[in-house]
Amino acid sequence: MSETATKETVFRQPMSKAETKSEITDRTARAIMDAEVNARDAKTERLKAQRLAMEAKRAAEEAANPAPVKKKRVTKSRAKSA
Repeated sequence: MSETATKETVFRQPMSKAETKSEITDRTARAIMDAEVNARDAKTERLKAQRLAMEAKRAAEEAANPAPVKKKRVTKSRAKSA
């Protein structure tokens, strides 16, 4: 027991109404913000998974159907007139 028994440690002071209400408000606000952060993180993970799936699908389609190779256009050089 490292704490010494004093009047303050044995008999805790009750919180005032203002402190209690502010703690309730603080706790509620923090819970709301935590819920928003969790929702945002879940949405980010869901969208990232969809984007990776779409990129994999696109890569598979490109591998199955390669783009046609364009032929180089042969141009005749003009003779210089002097």
